Amino acid sequence: MSAEAADREAATSSRPCTPPQTSWFEFVLEEALLEQHLQKPSPDPPPVQLIVQFLEQASKPSVNEQNQVQPPPDNKRNRILKLLALKVAAHLKWDLDVLEKSLSVPVLNMLLNELLCISKVPPGTKHVDVDLSSLPPTTAMAILLYNRWAIRTIVQSSFPVKQVKPGPPQLNVMNHIQQEKELTENILKVLKEQAADSILVLEGALKLNKDLYVHTIRTLDLLAMEPGMVNGETESSTAGLKISTEEIQCQVCYDLGAIYFQQGSTNAAVHEKAKEKFFKTKELIAKNGSSSLHFTIDEARLAGYCQACEVLTSSSDDASQQATPYSKIHSCMKSGKYQDLVKIFLEDNLTLSLPEQFRQSVLRELFQKAQQGNEALDEVCFKVCVCNTVCDVLQGRIIDIQFCQLFLKPSKEKIDFLLEVCSGSINLESASEELKRRMAAFLKNLCLGMEDLQFVFMISSHELFIQLLKDDERKLLIDQMRKRSPRINLCTKPVTSFYDIPASASVNIGQLEHQLILSVDPWRIRQILIELHGMTSERQFWTISNKWEVPNVYGSVILGIKDSLTRDLVYILMAKGLHCCAIKDFVHAKQLFAACLELVTEFSPKLRQVMLNEMLLLDIYTHEAGAGASGERPPSDLISRVRGYLEMRVPDIPLRQVIAEECVAFLLNWCENEYLTMQVPLPLVQTNPYVKLGQLLAATCKELPGPKESRRTAKDLWEVVVQICSVSNQHKRGNDGRVSLIKHRESTLGIMYRSELLSFIKKLREPLVLTTILSLFVKLHNVREDIVNDIAAEHISIWPSSIPNLQSVDFEAVAITVKELVSYALTINANNHFWLIIQADIYFATNQYSAALHYYLQAGAVCSDFFNKMVPPDVYTDQVIKRMIKCCSLLNCHTQVAILCQFLREVDYKTAFKALQEQNSHDAMDSYYEYIWDVTILEYLTYLHHKRGETDKRQIAIKAIGQTELNASNPEEVLQLAAQRRKKKFLQAMAKLYF
Repeated sequence: MSAEAADREAATSSRPCTPPQTSWFEFVLEEALLEQHLQKPSPDPPPVQLIVQFLEQASKPSVNEQNQVQPPPDNKRNRILKLLALKVAAHLKWDLDVLEKSLSVPVLNMLLNELLCISKVPPGTKHVDVDLSSLPPTTAMAILLYNRWAIRTIVQSSFPVKQVKPGPPQLNVMNHIQQEKELTENILKVLKEQAADSILVLEGALKLNKDLYVHTIRTLDLLAMEPGMVNGETESSTAGLKISTEEIQCQVCYDLGAIYFQQGSTNAAVHEKAKEKFFKTKELIAKNGSSSLHFTIDEARLAGYCQACEVLTSSSDDASQQATPYSKIHSCMKSGKYQDLVKIFLEDNLTLSLPEQFRQSVLRELFQKAQQGNEALDEVCFKVCVCNTVCDVLQGRIIDIQFCQLFLKPSKEKIDFLLEVCSGSINLESASEELKRRMAAFLKNLCLGMEDLQFVFMISSHELFIQLLKDDERKLLIDQMRKRSPRINLCTKPVTSFYDIPASASVNIGQLEHQLILSVDPWRIRQILIELHGMTSERQFWTISNKWEVPNVYGSVILGIKDSLTRDLVYILMAKGLHCCAIKDFVHAKQLFAACLELVTEFSPKLRQVMLNEMLLLDIYTHEAGAGASGERPPSDLISRVRGYLEMRVPDIPLRQVIAEECVAFLLNWCENEYLTMQVPLPLVQTNPYVKLGQLLAATCKELPGPKESRRTAKDLWEVVVQICSVSNQHKRGNDGRVSLIKHRESTLGIMYRSELLSFIKKLREPLVLTTILSLFVKLHNVREDIVNDIAAEHISIWPSSIPNLQSVDFEAVAITVKELVSYALTINANNHFWLIIQADIYFATNQYSAALHYYLQAGAVCSDFFNKMVPPDVYTDQVIKRMIKCCSLLNCHTQVAILCQFLREVDYKTAFKALQEQNSHDAMDSYYEYIWDVTILEYLTYLHHKRGETDKRQIAIKAIGQTELNASNPEEVLQLAAQRRKKKFLQAMAKLYF
């Protein structure tokens, strides 16, 4: 081994590898594994995911022998899984914050119900009717936990939730999400109905004077070993994790406060209860310390609740009522003392205790009241907006658009108040340099945005302005103000009219832009752009129409052109050329591309090659839509250019995928199989998936029908297509950390995606190529194990008869592809009888029997001059006739069934007789007897009608059997001619019925 190889092997062997994730069933098999797993620093899977897996497995429904879905059985396996889920929750110390964050409502509901069950809470008993003090500590704690969760869930459901952005739509995932949503809504409905009972349970818990215990892994094991004990003081009831009375009261008070606060939106008196509970919680935390709690409380949220309750509840103690800015503001809003509101905001600009969102919400409420007709509030809105704006400036936030709108027409009073707020919001002696810099920049920008120098002087002569800006900065600013030319500033002056812009200039620019959009004359486009650039150099004229689209691969190159006129001209010429090409206006497209080619040749070899490529694509489209549509072969020059494009190896040239597709499709459509199979360079096949696909198609078509050796190329094509139609399974964790879901996506192992393959096939027109690829997909469709009705196709025997890994193939996608391909092929040639048979077979396989008959009859009609000639036996094979018979039978057209039984190589008398016995037939019945040529069937009909006493129908059958041309003594040629004539008339009658 060389030194390099040894180093390489050492590096590889020393590389750490990720240990495999422990599966849920391993914990069932090995009892001690769970505790070992949970003690790890970062267990994988994490505890909450284990809870989901255990409960998901324990709640899986079963299927009985009659294939009926049954509820999950109460067996040992499911009991162990539920116990494991409880043990994981016990490891998390039943922390509802953790459990609620990671588990969905249905999962957590199932978990807590299992806790109630294992804690010996009598099933069906209302919790409100139970005396908690008389229950074992762990049982009482289980009831408390459940009711706390119920209350918290109701509160949480009242908050708005941001919707998770969905991924690509998949039916099974969407169904799972919908089911979980409905289940959650049902559980919430029940919890809300029982909310009053849950509140009474928690209120009762506040009267408990004893410590409680919550289950641990050890107590759960004890319970599992003593299944006979019910409501007894066992070791398991006092051996759990001890929760003191104070801790219980603290957490219950907080949860009760939250539900009372939520109910206060409809009943204001309940806010008093909420306030009492929240302040009790605050008192208990201060007394015991938050670190001693087993259940954490968000103290910031608690403080917010307390502040809100102070604002929403009245108090006789005015001093406490006015203790916080929130309560002061609320009082002012209620009493209408809006001027005092301005003072509060101004004072807060120094302390910055009010959050930005609260300030904005107060301003929005004032605006709403002003819009309702209270004109006196206009001034207050302006003053509060100024206070907010100065606060934003000091904190480095962006100035709100409302300030700009209110300051569009400045006045002496407005500027005086603004300067007063600025002075009152900053203490120059203690303020940091950053705050001073922000305030100075604000005042300076305010001056630059004003047209009236009188207002500028008011600001620049103010004491605050003088202290913040140095003399040099002030002089420079004033000089700038004096020298600048008059201009319209949208920030400080409203646009009174459209005609603030000179009318002639605006009209001329608008007219020229309109002409530019409409024109497809390259010379005129150039002249218009020159005129527009002469009027203004600030506009980018390639952006004036959202219909001008250039592929991204070209856009970066074109927009990199430095000269703005050239950039606009190249972009617009190409965009218009591509648009003309898309709408099949090939004449104008060629003119536009030619002008663009001439222009870019002067300065960009890269863009020159781009234009040559686009002109090649245009020539392909032109030929295919013109001479090619009538079957005329393309000129040799065009074929050479197509080959040259595929073999091109110029570096750094942006290429469009569609051009390569069209080139390969072009060669296949014009049977350039020799080039694709023998002359195309090998590196091109290895790098371009469309060339590889084209080569395999060409080689397969070239060797058809061919000997068995030709199947080697067919096998290569088969393997490529199977790989494209395969799916890859991926496990993906959701954004919320919940259960992993298996996603099925298009395989990236193939040379292209299935959608790309389908798009490419739809560019093909050559019948043999289409027949070949259609035959391949039909065979692939038939390979699946659960297929009931095979689809027939030409050359189907050349493909392999099996696939090593059936599960990897997305057969649903294959079935969709077959349908799309047949539909497309029939748009190319609606009279190809083999394609029509495939379409009929598809309808037959999907139980659309009337449509299937339509296409079976159409296939026969197109190859027999509407049945005036004999339908070739390779079209109406026995399999096709049998399927037509089944279609008629399932449509209850039983007489048609009997007639079609004659079409088989060996007449199926059993089926014919059984069909004729049916009396409820939906066809013309005895009117069809003239189409029967088999004497045995006619004799049976005569007997049948005689037996039923149907005299008229018996006479029709006798008349049909009495025709001389059906005499068994006639020569075979006469009998064949009689049969053929009846076949013709019957099939024509059927065609009139189903076409």
